[in-house]
Amino acid sequence: VQVVESGGGLVQAGGSLRLSCVASGTTFKLTDMAWYRQAPGREREQVASIRISGGTRTYADSVKGRFTISRDNVKNTSDLQMNSLNVNDTGVYYCRGRFNGMEYWGKGTLVTVSS
Repeated sequence: VQVVESGGGLVQAGGSLRLSCVASGTTFKLTDMAWYRQAPGREREQVASIRISGGTRTYADSVKGRFTISRDNVKNTSDLQMNSLNVNDTGVYYCRGRFNGMEYWGKGTLVTVSS
């Protein structure tokens, strides 16, 4: 199973970025996907998650109202739209997919927000 993120980069505070994630390489059904981030010197934290069936979403308090997670059930992809970015959003963003009870992680994509 492969999980690959894309879309990171450098953006000014107040700007937007859209991250994408694609999961492939298995015939098992994808049950949910999530985005995590890890800032320098801090632990990895979950930013948002979405269930594939039903589309239930969860968000960290720090991103509510600014980030939106979506998914494509057919393509096994998930996007994270990030608006009103601030310097505290800087970090490596990881996508995690869950298949048949097993978790698979991407290698991450770097998001840097400048003041």
